[in-house]
Amino acid sequence: MCAASGQGIFYTERDLANADVHTFAAGTVAVCTCRCPGKETPNEDAAALIPYTDDAMVLAVADGLGGVRAGEVASRTALVTLAKTLSESAKEGLLLRTALINGIEQANQSVIDLGIGAATTLAVIEIQDHTIRPYHVGDSMILTVGQRGRMKLQTVSHSPVGFAVESGMLNEREAMHHEDRHIVSNVIGMPEMRLEVGSTLTLAERDTVLIASDGLFDNLRINEISARVRVGPIRRAADRLLADGLKRMEKHWEGQPHKPDDLTFIVFRPGKITQKKSQ
Repeated sequence: MCAASGQGIFYTERDLANADVHTFAAGTVAVCTCRCPGKETPNEDAAALIPYTDDAMVLAVADGLGGVRAGEVASRTALVTLAKTLSESAKEGLLLRTALINGIEQANQSVIDLGIGAATTLAVIEIQDHTIRPYHVGDSMILTVGQRGRMKLQTVSHSPVGFAVESGMLNEREAMHHEDRHIVSNVIGMPEMRLEVGSTLTLAERDTVLIASDGLFDNLRINEISARVRVGPIRRAADRLLADGLKRMEKHWEGQPHKPDDLTFIVFRPGKITQKKSQ
């Protein structure tokens, strides 16, 4: 469902044919989420757009783990708990960074408390004053790319293959075809969960931020994603990315990556940035 509340806009168990686009004070957001082609069980991915203050918000993607019970329940629980904690923290006037760390820890405990062995990845960005900060657990990734294609941010997946790529032991092509690509070493829903918090990044006016489940990164290369997401109006860019990701999943094209999976991503572009005059 897609549900709007005082705590945010949530996408759970959805199967969208095209992007949903929302405009906020911070900028414009496009959301795409759909089930794996041919899949009859629910979409285990979820996404959320969560306000914090008038000029600050949070975007999040959760990818419920397949192969264990109730992945869709884990992803939904994580995002709902995160939003509830943020709402309470905003009333208390907590810094957004503090509120997010608390919220992700609460999300982890809520998934553990389900008591059914469910788990999910979680990728989050905070947005305020034209800056972003990434937070992530698992192999859902966050990218920021400039208008000319310069990669300004790329998180490292919490997986054996992700760490091997970061260390230089594997290149991107080898990683996309690796037999252990599906293994995740850190998730929401485990007592030893480890949260990775990145540094703040100031956005330029034409930068594009992407948060996505591994259904995108397992089927399109980073340069392919960058080329599609940074060009044209945000709705068109998101729809193009969705269509090309699904095309790779639906048929194994020779020499191209192919790993059918649920697919969810959020694209964000900042609003117009006004330069302040010096005194």
